[in-house]
Amino acid sequence: MTGRPPDEVFAHVPSGPVPSGDRGERLLDLVRVMSRLRQPGGCPWDREQSHRTLARHLLEETHEVLEAIDAGDRGRLREELGDVLLQVVFHAQMAAEEGAWDVDDVARGVVEKLIRRHPHVFGELEVSGADEVLVNWERLKAEEKGRKHVEDDIPPTLPALSRAAKVLRRAAGWGVDWRTTDGAMGKLREEVEELAGAATPEEAEEELGDVLFAAVAVARRLGSDPESALRRSTAKFAERYERALAQAREEGVDLAALSEDELLAYLKTIGIPQVEEAPHRPGSNG
Repeated sequence: MTGRPPDEVFAHVPSGPVPSGDRGERLLDLVRVMSRLRQPGGCPWDREQSHRTLARHLLEETHEVLEAIDAGDRGRLREELGDVLLQVVFHAQMAAEEGAWDVDDVARGVVEKLIRRHPHVFGELEVSGADEVLVNWERLKAEEKGRKHVEDDIPPTLPALSRAAKVLRRAAGWGVDWRTTDGAMGKLREEVEELAGAATPEEAEEELGDVLFAAVAVARRLGSDPESALRRSTAKFAERYERALAQAREEGVDLAALSEDELLAYLKTIGIPQVEEAPHRPGSNG
């Protein structure tokens, strides 16, 4: 469907009532309110903002959405998504004032993209499952943008795990991908063995990077997001650390004086049977 005229693309938009509580009217209200805030006599703070000054707010709101998702708090997720939506409408309003484009152009672009990149829904293409959908998405995106390199258009500020996941996803769009989870796991084990045999700090750093990249490839095969997985594991470790520290203080135990085996045994006695990463102590080999 790539390259079809917009009118033909929009012919695929489902007809009938908008499937939301107020038929999308509150979205229109948001556009109206944002316009009023930016008009003469509106809010002084809103009127002095620019795309650049709002950038940090978009980043903050996005992180708050992720926090709500990790916490499983649906009420807060609704609120935080509203804050992200506000940022979108805010930027669109400023662009409209500049005569560049408006919120309808933003929505139009998204609709065209969704229809164009889902030929298995709006066209005749057949897919075997979700994995093939993602592969097709990346292939279509690369063709649309004329991308020549796998890292083209990836923001340099993207976290390293997310960057690796995106590169792997793009590569899969052109058939460069592990065919099985066992294959990806085997590569991860191979990289861990090479890390264990590193002879210098420089070699260890290089091998560690390979381990992390291989772990992201495993995450891809498992359908997991490595950033989300690491956030949850970090939060879990932090909670266990605080619990162990509080218990040790109460019992007068000096955790730093324990050997690794003694530390693990102590953690098990207080109800922490597993530690994903033993804490580093001065003088240890870790």
